[in-house]
Amino acid sequence: MKLDLYYTRRFLQWFGIICAVLLTLVMLIDLNEQVRRFESQDLNFGQLIGLTLLNVPAAINEFLPLIMILTTIVLFVGLARSSELVVTRAIGRSGIRALAAPVLVSSIIGILALTTLNPIAAATSNRYKELAEEFKTGGRAALSISADGIWLRQGSSTGQSVIHAKTYTGQGSEIILQDVSILTYAADSGPLTRTLAQSARLETDHWVLSHAKVWPLTVGLVPERGAREHDTLRIGTTLTSERIRETLGSVDGISIYDLPDTIQDLAQAGFSTKRYEVLLQVEFAKPLFLIAMVLVGAAFTMRHARFGGTGLAVLMAVLLGFGLYFIRNFAQVLGENGQIPVALAAWAPPAASIMLTLGLLLHAEDG
Repeated sequence: MKLDLYYTRRFLQWFGIICAVLLTLVMLIDLNEQVRRFESQDLNFGQLIGLTLLNVPAAINEFLPLIMILTTIVLFVGLARSSELVVTRAIGRSGIRALAAPVLVSSIIGILALTTLNPIAAATSNRYKELAEEFKTGGRAALSISADGIWLRQGSSTGQSVIHAKTYTGQGSEIILQDVSILTYAADSGPLTRTLAQSARLETDHWVLSHAKVWPLTVGLVPERGAREHDTLRIGTTLTSERIRETLGSVDGISIYDLPDTIQDLAQAGFSTKRYEVLLQVEFAKPLFLIAMVLVGAAFTMRHARFGGTGLAVLMAVLLGFGLYFIRNFAQVLGENGQIPVALAAWAPPAASIMLTLGLLLHAEDG
């Protein structure tokens, strides 16, 4: 028991150190990216740091497999060089048994990442998008999908507009909304106009509405008396077709707790849910994949330092880890495209990784 606690303490120490080093590098790179992205907005250093910090939880969530395999490599290379693994085997404990503590810790970290880090990363990602849009255009833009259709919000320094459409089609660079309703708000007051249109087509910096009718919502004025009909009406916008597609196809900003409702709303609105279904299963499989990364790191480094070849073993462990990470992402893409079942895309890579590395460990331990 004391030996397991010792391994646990060492594992957590290295996990914290590697997290700190990696995140420092990521933050420096991201800060440089924020400076480049907002160089025309003249943001102060505090605002740039705030934007960078908002990306930290998502970065931790993304780099957890890499952190896990590096932690395992550093831990067992250190134990091998100090001959602690030799002593462990000398007291009758096998190398496989010595992995119990790191595997348990990695599974706990995976569960915490799933239940706690994932929602935090989603919330901070959404906040980053809101602030980035506000700094760039002076207003906030948003997009969401519900059972009623698609909702968009566009903003500028002069006010906000909320757009609702029952259906959405996008081909090439063209975005077309059907059965459109638009509410326009002033910057510091209530609604100004309500617009209904048969369709809306997004062009460079405006929406082109067809068969539109506009009602003024000014206090003291009967809306129907001031209503105007237009065969074609242009309304300015800060949205772009690329951004709408990225938002529709992006799974960033959706926590694990909201994914089931999102999938249901997408299905009712007639949108494809494959991407979200695969993401949900991949997130559930994350603790298993982190265990696989621990086993990969241990499979190549649980050897005595006097045998030599430590550098090559570390390189092989890192390459295998990156290879398994690539295979997992590739399987996820295949699942999103419907070429393989969702469960197979999410669970097969971590399960296969664990079986592969267990085979390597058993061969190394028992020949």
